[in-house]
Amino acid sequence: MGLTKRNLILPLVFVLVIVSMLRLLKLTISSSSFSSQRLVLNTYNHKPFTIPPITPSNLVQNGFFTKKEIQFLFDIILQKSPCSILVFGLEDLYLKLPNINKGGTTVFLEDRPEKLRKIEGGLNDTCVYKVEYKTYAKDAYELLNHTRSYSSCDLSSGIVSIMSECKLVMTGLPEEVLKTKWDVIVVDGPDGDRPVSPGRMSSIFMAGVLARSGNRTNVIVHDVDRMIEKWFSWEFLCEENRVSSKGRFWNFRIPQQTNENSVKFCT
Repeated sequence: MGLTKRNLILPLVFVLVIVSMLRLLKLTISSSSFSSQRLVLNTYNHKPFTIPPITPSNLVQNGFFTKKEIQFLFDIILQKSPCSILVFGLEDLYLKLPNINKGGTTVFLEDRPEKLRKIEGGLNDTCVYKVEYKTYAKDAYELLNHTRSYSSCDLSSGIVSIMSECKLVMTGLPEEVLKTKWDVIVVDGPDGDRPVSPGRMSSIFMAGVLARSGNRTNVIVHDVDRMIEKWFSWEFLCEENRVSSKGRFWNFRIPQQTNENSVKFCT
């Protein structure tokens, strides 16, 4: 009986030691990962124009952007700064744009209250407007067909009015947004990450309309690895206008609309 107990105790002790070592290893890895992420997020508190070295994963801002994507976006802004920038969305990265665009104007359009709370107190030369999106990602294909069928969605309508029958028109936008000749428009909102979430159909459509009243406006769309962003960028920003890309960013340079009778967005 003594021999049997000893034979049982030894394997049990061995198993407990292995389990303890595995738990310790897991805690060590988690702690290291958290510290690295925190360090990466804090690097942008110093020099917004220079991308500092980051972790081997090459991801920053909680994995939303890569180092190359951030440098790509900042380079486009710096080429035009000081300028007028309109941003659909309010991710942490975009809060750096007013610093890069000193002397210019930066306007954000955001629908999520939790994001709006991040900028309580305001930013210099910056306006933030709360907007409402009424189109959902699951309806993207239907809405694309709608825009092709209704003349109110044509370019000939000009800066679309609040009474427009076009379902992609964002109603209630401030006059400043509609009348400004934007130098850069960034589309990274709304989320559009689920079928029942507001999709980016309206924001891409509005970017296409507003850009054509500017002078060679750059429209930068994020998450072009997703089908909706691809479809609607092709439809309203046009492949022939795409001048560069990096990662999940596409950069379009939209020529000013000179023919008031023009109907189509793309040739």
